Amino acid sequence: MTTHIGAKPGEIAPRVLLPGDPLRAKWIAENFLDDAKCYSTVRNMLGFTGTYRGTPVSVQGSGMGMPSASIYVHELINDYGVGTIIRVGSCGALADSLQLRDVIAAIGSSTDSNMNRIRFDGLVDYAPVADFGLLRASVEIGERRGVAVRVGQVLAADAFYTDRPDLYDRLASYGVLAVDMESAAIYTIAARFNARALTILTVSDHIKRGEAMPPEDRERTFSQMVEIALDTIVA
Repeated sequence: MTTHIGAKPGEIAPRVLLPGDPLRAKWIAENFLDDAKCYSTVRNMLGFTGTYRGTPVSVQGSGMGMPSASIYVHELINDYGVGTIIRVGSCGALADSLQLRDVIAAIGSSTDSNMNRIRFDGLVDYAPVADFGLLRASVEIGERRGVAVRVGQVLAADAFYTDRPDLYDRLASYGVLAVDMESAAIYTIAARFNARALTILTVSDHIKRGEAMPPEDRERTFSQMVEIALDTIVA
């Protein structure tokens, strides 16, 4: 048991899906895992372990934003021996070519956070990236499932609401597909502790067009993303 996760040793699988929303973690466990059991309710950040196609898999809520996600990723890797983490979350699209419910695999994650600048004493703008094996597998699995997974860079933003929406246009012109709030921290911590990480996202809203999915869809209708992530994590 750690400060933020109430699991006993051995209750968390070496492979973990990481949604931000604990209710999405519960939904994934109930609908995709066999014999899922809840191992943690600390701070209502729910965690479950079950099996997927005979392989043990856990799903752990991480909360919103890089500070919260950093805590859970650090403890999962260092205290519970997790070696593979796939974030499954929502994002706001920047690219004109993206539509609601499109699936993105983030090859890299830019960020406006100072977390990595502090980590490297302000001397390096560290560029956190996905594990290539997981990235490649997710694209191939998406193709087999008839889902065109878009691969590209995303922005992990510190603030959900911004006073500088003009920066989103500039980011889009540099090929940034979408905005989330966790990916850069997850990739950085996984790299630091020699674990594998990937972020797979479903477009829940389009920032430039003002389109958005209903809140209930954000929690429960991301089946394609979850199925691709589960197939990837047990591949």
